[in-house]
Amino acid sequence: MSRSRSLMSGMLVTGFVLYFLLNEPETGHAMHIMEGFLPVEWALFWWAAFLPFFLLGLRSIKRLVQDNPELKLLLGVAGAFAFVLSALKIPSVTGSSSHPTGTGLGAILFGPLVMSVLGTLVLLFQALLLAHGGLTTLGANAFSMAVVGPFVAYGVYRLVLRANGGQRVAVFLAAALADLTTYVVTSLQLALAFPAASGGVAASFAKFAGIFALTQVPLAISEGLLTVLVWNWLQSYNAKELSQLPLLKREGM
Repeated sequence: MSRSRSLMSGMLVTGFVLYFLLNEPETGHAMHIMEGFLPVEWALFWWAAFLPFFLLGLRSIKRLVQDNPELKLLLGVAGAFAFVLSALKIPSVTGSSSHPTGTGLGAILFGPLVMSVLGTLVLLFQALLLAHGGLTTLGANAFSMAVVGPFVAYGVYRLVLRANGGQRVAVFLAAALADLTTYVVTSLQLALAFPAASGGVAASFAKFAGIFALTQVPLAISEGLLTVLVWNWLQSYNAKELSQLPLLKREGM
């Protein structure tokens, strides 16, 4: 167990070191929708859409921790993984930024509702500490990254397993598609708030989605591969904790 915890600490420290080495300190145009960017009515709409999932997620975490208190550390690892990956801002050709999301791993381990809370906390800390995203736009950012992304990850993972596609393939596709879906939803959010003068929402969506696809597609593939590596590591050093996860018990792990 001590060796496992040391490896966990090493992974987290390495992630934070990479963040501070690679991330630029500018607040400019991170892919999280920045503070005050959305019109008030759309900011409120996304808050209303996101909150039910957050409240259900709180109940799910409470039940999980009460039934399996030994999973607290693994819960923290899932949150830290999402924090480190989503804080890595990589400049795109438009002067804006793209980044991984890191929500696929937690969705596979604990389910999408738990990740709706962890992802929201990640976004909150980034908004307060890193000026990455904002508070008024937290509902929109959380809906795309902490709600839709995890639900897609969980659904893809289960579907691939049922189709006998293999667990590693399922993990890869879940993480990669959760990443891509987050950006598709963000593009839709921006398109709805700022429809093009010619072509309306559809034209605006095509513009936003096209811009970020250039950097996000390779990022999604990279995130999928990294998530598989972390999954393999967890299976090697934290098999006991994984066997306690309710979702993985159903798969006979």
